[in-house]
Amino acid sequence: MADPPEHLSPDVRRFILTSVPSVPFLEAMLLMRADRIQHWDAPRMAKALYTRRKAAADLLQQLCDAGIAAAEGTTAFAYRPASDDLAQRLDALAGCYTTHLVAVTDLIHSRTERRAQQFADAFRWKKED
Repeated sequence: MADPPEHLSPDVRRFILTSVPSVPFLEAMLLMRADRIQHWDAPRMAKALYTRRKAAADLLQQLCDAGIAAAEGTTAFAYRPASDDLAQRLDALAGCYTTHLVAVTDLIHSRTERRAQQFADAFRWKKED
């Protein structure tokens, strides 16, 4: 049986719910974190994640916007957390991911599913009294 998200520390759970929009975002961050001196561009990230270049480019820009990566030239990015606090949170998340992969991904998916349901509910027809 998989670990439920409750097995994650409250700090890691909060960080995932507020700052990790998708599993590919997390995977891209982990790749960059694992090879901190590597400069990542869209083709390299796309190949590593088995995705399209456009999706990889979007992920790299999201990581940059989140303060996890920094631009290195015009098309490449490197792992450069904007603060020590963020770096520590990313380290904690990476550690949890290695031991509680299913719990982490379930929590990310639950966040995505909840947002999708809220979006769908906004278009639900309501009977007027």
